[in-house]
Amino acid sequence: MQNSSFPAPYLTPEALQGFIQAALAEDVGDGDHSSLAGVPAEARKQARLLVKDEGVLAGVQLAELIFHQVDPALTVTVLLPDGSRVKHGDVALTVEGPARSILTAERLVLNCMQRMSGIATKTANLTNLLTGTRAKLLDTRKTTPNFRLCEKWAVLIGGGVNHRFGLFDMIMLKDNHVDYAGGIKPAIEATQRYLQQLGRQLPIVIETRTLEEVRQAAEAGGVDRIMLDNMKPDTMREALTIIDGRFPAEASGGITEHTIREVAETGVDYISVGALTHSANILDLSLKAF
Repeated sequence: MQNSSFPAPYLTPEALQGFIQAALAEDVGDGDHSSLAGVPAEARKQARLLVKDEGVLAGVQLAELIFHQVDPALTVTVLLPDGSRVKHGDVALTVEGPARSILTAERLVLNCMQRMSGIATKTANLTNLLTGTRAKLLDTRKTTPNFRLCEKWAVLIGGGVNHRFGLFDMIMLKDNHVDYAGGIKPAIEATQRYLQQLGRQLPIVIETRTLEEVRQAAEAGGVDRIMLDNMKPDTMREALTIIDGRFPAEASGGITEHTIREVAETGVDYISVGALTHSANILDLSLKAF
Protein backbone atom coordinates (compact mmCIF):
# COMPACT_ATOMS: atom_id res chain seq x y z
CA MET A 1 0.00 0.00 0.00
CA GLN A 2 1.37 3.40 -0.96
CA ASN A 3 2.08 6.08 1.59
CA SER A 4 -0.73 8.53 0.87
CA SER A 5 -2.59 11.16 2.80
CA PHE A 6 -6.32 10.62 3.10
CA PRO A 7 -8.97 13.17 4.11
CA ALA A 8 -10.81 11.18 6.81
CA PRO A 9 -9.86 8.94 9.76
CA TYR A 10 -11.76 5.95 8.35
CA LEU A 11 -9.53 5.98 5.25
CA THR A 12 -6.69 4.04 6.79
CA PRO A 13 -4.26 1.99 4.70
CA GLU A 14 -5.59 -1.12 6.44
CA ALA A 15 -9.23 -0.31 5.65
CA LEU A 16 -8.46 0.50 2.03
CA GLN A 17 -6.36 -2.59 1.55
CA GLY A 18 -9.07 -4.74 3.13
CA PHE A 19 -11.74 -3.25 0.86
CA ILE A 20 -9.66 -3.81 -2.26
CA GLN A 21 -8.79 -7.38 -1.27
CA ALA A 22 -12.44 -8.25 -0.65
CA ALA A 23 -13.56 -6.64 -3.91
CA LEU A 24 -10.89 -8.45 -5.91
CA ALA A 25 -11.75 -11.76 -4.25
CA GLU A 26 -15.38 -11.27 -5.28
CA ASP A 27 -14.48 -10.45 -8.88
CA VAL A 28 -11.36 -12.51 -9.62
CA GLY A 29 -11.99 -15.65 -7.58
CA ASP A 30 -9.47 -18.30 -8.62
CA GLY A 31 -8.27 -16.30 -11.61
CA ASP A 32 -9.05 -13.88 -14.42
CA HIS A 33 -9.41 -16.71 -16.93
CA SER A 34 -10.37 -14.41 -19.82
CA SER A 35 -7.06 -12.57 -19.57
CA LEU A 36 -5.06 -15.68 -18.75
CA ALA A 37 -6.50 -17.44 -21.79
CA GLY A 38 -6.37 -14.66 -24.35
CA VAL A 39 -3.42 -12.42 -23.50
CA PRO A 40 0.25 -13.46 -23.57
CA ALA A 41 1.92 -13.40 -20.17
CA GLU A 42 4.77 -11.24 -21.46
CA ALA A 43 2.53 -8.60 -23.07
CA ARG A 44 2.99 -5.06 -21.76
CA LYS A 45 0.36 -2.52 -22.75
CA GLN A 46 -1.13 0.81 -21.79
CA ALA A 47 -4.64 2.18 -21.35
CA ARG A 48 -6.27 5.50 -20.63
CA LEU A 49 -9.28 6.19 -18.44
CA LEU A 50 -11.71 8.20 -20.55
CA VAL A 51 -14.45 10.49 -19.25
CA LYS A 52 -17.70 10.18 -21.22
CA ASP A 53 -19.86 12.48 -19.10
CA GLU A 54 -19.81 15.81 -17.23
CA GLY A 55 -19.37 16.11 -13.50
CA VAL A 56 -16.89 15.83 -10.64
CA LEU A 57 -14.23 13.15 -10.80
CA ALA A 58 -13.74 10.92 -7.73
CA GLY A 59 -11.92 7.68 -7.01
CA VAL A 60 -8.65 8.51 -8.74
CA GLN A 61 -6.60 7.98 -5.59
CA LEU A 62 -8.44 4.72 -4.98
CA ALA A 63 -7.81 3.63 -8.57
CA GLU A 64 -4.07 4.06 -8.04
CA LEU A 65 -4.27 1.80 -5.00
CA ILE A 66 -6.28 -0.83 -6.88
CA PHE A 67 -3.87 -0.95 -9.81
CA HIS A 68 -0.86 -1.22 -7.50
CA GLN A 69 -2.49 -3.87 -5.33
CA VAL A 70 -3.34 -5.96 -8.40
CA ASP A 71 0.23 -5.61 -9.65
CA PRO A 72 3.00 -3.36 -8.26
CA ALA A 73 4.54 -3.43 -11.74
CA LEU A 74 1.72 -1.23 -13.08
CA THR A 75 2.58 2.44 -13.54
CA VAL A 76 -0.26 4.94 -13.11
CA THR A 77 0.00 8.53 -14.33
CA VAL A 78 -2.72 10.77 -12.93
CA LEU A 79 -3.77 13.55 -15.29
CA LEU A 80 -6.85 14.78 -13.40
CA PRO A 81 -6.98 14.49 -9.58
CA ASP A 82 -9.99 13.80 -7.39
CA GLY A 83 -12.38 16.74 -7.30
CA SER A 84 -11.68 17.86 -10.88
CA ARG A 85 -14.58 19.14 -12.95
CA VAL A 86 -14.58 16.94 -16.03
CA LYS A 87 -16.30 16.75 -19.40
CA HIS A 88 -16.70 14.23 -22.19
CA GLY A 89 -13.36 13.44 -23.79
CA ASP A 90 -11.15 14.19 -20.79
CA VAL A 91 -8.51 11.63 -19.80
CA ALA A 92 -8.32 11.08 -16.05
CA LEU A 93 -5.27 8.81 -15.94
CA THR A 94 -3.15 6.37 -17.88
CA VAL A 95 -1.87 2.99 -16.76
CA GLU A 96 1.02 1.01 -18.23
CA GLY A 97 2.45 -2.42 -17.52
CA PRO A 98 1.54 -6.11 -17.74
CA ALA A 99 -1.53 -6.34 -19.96
CA ARG A 100 -3.16 -9.10 -17.94
CA SER A 101 -2.95 -7.01 -14.77
CA ILE A 102 -4.51 -3.97 -16.46
CA LEU A 103 -7.46 -6.11 -17.54
CA THR A 104 -7.88 -7.72 -14.12
CA ALA A 105 -8.03 -4.32 -12.39
CA GLU A 106 -10.20 -2.65 -15.04
CA ARG A 107 -13.71 -3.43 -13.79
CA LEU A 108 -13.05 -2.77 -10.12
CA VAL A 109 -11.46 0.58 -10.97
CA LEU A 110 -14.40 1.56 -13.17
CA ASN A 111 -17.08 0.35 -10.75
CA CYS A 112 -15.54 2.38 -7.93
CA MET A 113 -14.79 5.50 -9.92
CA GLN A 114 -18.13 5.66 -11.74
CA ARG A 115 -20.07 5.33 -8.49
CA MET A 116 -17.84 7.67 -6.53
CA SER A 117 -17.86 10.28 -9.30
CA GLY A 118 -21.65 10.19 -9.45
CA ILE A 119 -21.86 10.80 -5.70
CA ALA A 120 -19.25 13.55 -5.82
CA THR A 121 -21.13 15.23 -8.67
CA LYS A 122 -24.46 15.16 -6.83
CA THR A 123 -22.79 16.41 -3.66
CA ALA A 124 -21.10 19.29 -5.47
CA ASN A 125 -24.34 20.30 -7.17
CA LEU A 126 -26.25 20.41 -3.88
CA THR A 127 -23.40 22.14 -2.07
CA ASN A 128 -23.47 24.89 -4.68
CA LEU A 129 -27.12 25.49 -3.82
CA LEU A 130 -26.08 26.31 -0.25
CA THR A 131 -23.76 29.15 -1.24
CA GLY A 132 -24.26 32.18 0.98
CA THR A 133 -25.96 30.25 3.79
CA ARG A 134 -24.44 28.78 6.96
CA ALA A 135 -25.67 25.26 6.22
CA LYS A 136 -23.26 22.39 5.63
CA LEU A 137 -24.30 19.37 3.58
CA LEU A 138 -24.14 16.01 5.38
CA ASP A 139 -24.39 12.45 4.14
CA THR A 140 -26.11 9.61 6.04
CA ARG A 141 -25.77 5.87 6.70
CA LYS A 142 -27.98 5.13 3.68
CA THR A 143 -25.08 3.55 1.86
CA THR A 144 -24.32 0.36 -0.05
CA PRO A 145 -23.19 -2.44 2.31
CA ASN A 146 -19.41 -2.91 2.18
CA PHE A 147 -19.02 0.20 0.00
CA ARG A 148 -19.65 2.90 2.63
CA LEU A 149 -15.96 3.79 2.84
CA CYS A 150 -15.90 4.77 -0.84
CA GLU A 151 -19.28 6.48 -0.83
CA LYS A 152 -18.48 8.70 2.14
CA TRP A 153 -15.07 9.46 0.65
CA ALA A 154 -16.85 10.59 -2.52
CA VAL A 155 -19.04 12.97 -0.49
CA LEU A 156 -15.90 14.63 0.86
CA ILE A 157 -14.45 14.92 -2.64
CA GLY A 158 -17.66 16.60 -3.78
CA GLY A 159 -17.44 19.21 -1.02
CA GLY A 160 -19.85 17.69 1.49
CA VAL A 161 -19.31 16.78 5.14
CA ASN A 162 -19.45 13.27 6.57
CA HIS A 163 -22.04 12.49 9.23
CA ARG A 164 -21.23 9.58 11.55
CA PHE A 165 -19.53 6.70 9.79
CA GLY A 166 -21.45 4.00 11.64
CA LEU A 167 -23.31 3.13 14.80
CA PHE A 168 -20.12 3.23 16.84
CA ASP A 169 -18.82 6.80 16.47
CA MET A 170 -21.90 8.86 17.38
CA ILE A 171 -25.07 8.38 19.38
CA MET A 172 -28.09 9.37 17.33
CA LEU A 173 -31.36 9.04 19.18
CA LYS A 174 -33.91 8.75 16.38
CA ASP A 175 -37.68 8.48 16.57
CA ASN A 176 -37.74 4.78 17.44
CA HIS A 177 -35.10 5.22 20.12
CA VAL A 178 -37.12 8.04 21.65
CA ASP A 179 -40.35 6.06 21.53
CA TYR A 180 -38.75 2.95 23.04
CA ALA A 181 -37.11 5.02 25.77
CA GLY A 182 -40.36 6.72 26.74
CA GLY A 183 -39.70 10.20 25.39
CA ILE A 184 -37.05 12.81 24.66
CA LYS A 185 -35.88 13.47 28.21
CA PRO A 186 -35.69 9.79 29.29
CA ALA A 187 -33.77 8.95 26.12
CA ILE A 188 -31.18 11.67 26.76
CA GLU A 189 -30.84 10.84 30.46
CA ALA A 190 -30.40 7.13 29.74
CA THR A 191 -27.74 7.97 27.13
CA GLN A 192 -25.80 10.15 29.54
CA ARG A 193 -25.84 7.39 32.16
CA TYR A 194 -24.72 4.86 29.58
CA LEU A 195 -21.75 6.95 28.48
CA GLN A 196 -20.75 7.64 32.06
CA GLN A 197 -20.84 3.93 32.89
CA LEU A 198 -18.91 3.12 29.73
CA GLY A 199 -16.35 5.83 30.30
CA ARG A 200 -16.78 7.05 26.74
CA GLN A 201 -17.32 10.44 25.15
CA LEU A 202 -19.43 10.30 22.02
CA PRO A 203 -21.36 13.14 20.37
CA ILE A 204 -25.12 12.93 20.96
CA VAL A 205 -27.72 13.92 18.36
CA ILE A 206 -31.41 13.86 19.25
CA GLU A 207 -34.08 13.67 16.55
CA THR A 208 -37.22 15.73 17.02
CA ARG A 209 -40.47 15.52 15.07
CA THR A 210 -42.54 18.33 16.60
CA LEU A 211 -41.99 21.71 18.17
CA GLU A 212 -42.90 20.20 21.53
CA GLU A 213 -40.10 17.66 21.15
CA VAL A 214 -37.75 20.50 20.22
CA ARG A 215 -38.69 22.28 23.46
CA GLN A 216 -38.12 19.11 25.47
CA ALA A 217 -34.72 18.54 23.88
CA ALA A 218 -33.62 22.14 24.41
CA GLU A 219 -34.75 22.05 28.04
CA ALA A 220 -33.13 18.68 28.72
CA GLY A 221 -29.78 19.71 27.21
CA GLY A 222 -26.88 17.31 27.28
CA VAL A 223 -26.79 16.88 23.50
CA ASP A 224 -24.48 18.11 20.77
CA ARG A 225 -27.09 18.68 18.08
CA ILE A 226 -30.85 18.75 17.64
CA MET A 227 -32.20 17.21 14.46
CA LEU A 228 -35.36 18.64 12.91
CA ASP A 229 -36.91 15.75 11.04
CA ASN A 230 -39.41 16.17 8.20
CA MET A 231 -40.36 19.70 9.23
CA LYS A 232 -41.59 22.42 6.91
CA PRO A 233 -39.31 25.47 6.61
CA ASP A 234 -41.68 27.65 8.63
CA THR A 235 -41.72 25.04 11.39
CA MET A 236 -37.93 24.89 11.28
CA ARG A 237 -37.78 28.64 11.86
CA GLU A 238 -39.97 28.25 14.92
CA ALA A 239 -37.77 25.41 16.11
CA LEU A 240 -34.65 27.55 15.72
CA THR A 241 -36.31 30.26 17.79
CA ILE A 242 -36.91 27.71 20.55
CA ILE A 243 -33.33 26.42 20.33
CA ASP A 244 -32.08 30.01 20.40
CA GLY A 245 -28.53 29.15 19.41
CA ARG A 246 -27.94 26.80 22.35
CA PHE A 247 -27.37 23.80 20.09
CA PRO A 248 -26.51 23.32 16.42
CA ALA A 249 -29.53 22.30 14.37
CA GLU A 250 -29.71 19.72 11.58
CA ALA A 251 -32.52 19.48 9.05
CA SER A 252 -33.32 16.05 7.63
CA GLY A 253 -36.01 14.10 5.82
CA GLY A 254 -36.81 14.08 2.12
CA ILE A 255 -34.79 17.17 1.21
CA THR A 256 -34.12 17.50 -2.53
CA GLU A 257 -32.40 19.89 -4.91
CA HIS A 258 -35.75 21.67 -5.22
CA THR A 259 -36.16 22.30 -1.50
CA ILE A 260 -32.62 22.46 -0.10
CA ARG A 261 -32.13 26.18 -0.64
CA GLU A 262 -35.31 27.09 1.21
CA VAL A 263 -34.30 24.79 4.06
CA ALA A 264 -30.82 26.35 4.22
CA GLU A 265 -32.28 29.84 4.37
CA THR A 266 -34.07 28.98 7.63
CA GLY A 267 -30.68 29.21 9.34
CA VAL A 268 -30.02 25.54 10.16
CA ASP A 269 -26.39 24.54 10.63
CA TYR A 270 -26.56 21.21 8.81
CA ILE A 271 -28.69 19.53 6.18
CA SER A 272 -28.47 15.74 5.85
CA VAL A 273 -29.45 14.17 2.53
CA GLY A 274 -29.60 10.39 2.15
CA ALA A 275 -29.97 10.73 -1.62
CA LEU A 276 -26.30 11.71 -1.90
CA THR A 277 -25.42 8.04 -1.61
CA HIS A 278 -28.60 6.05 -2.20
CA SER A 279 -29.79 7.78 -5.37
CA ALA A 280 -26.79 9.26 -7.19
CA ASN A 281 -26.32 8.31 -10.83
CA ILE A 282 -22.97 7.05 -12.04
CA LEU A 283 -20.57 9.15 -14.11
CA ASP A 284 -19.84 7.32 -17.36
CA LEU A 285 -16.17 6.32 -17.61
CA SER A 286 -14.26 3.70 -19.58
CA LEU A 287 -10.75 2.24 -19.74
CA LYS A 288 -9.46 1.95 -23.29
CA ALA A 289 -6.27 0.46 -24.69
CA PHE A 290 -4.07 2.71 -26.78
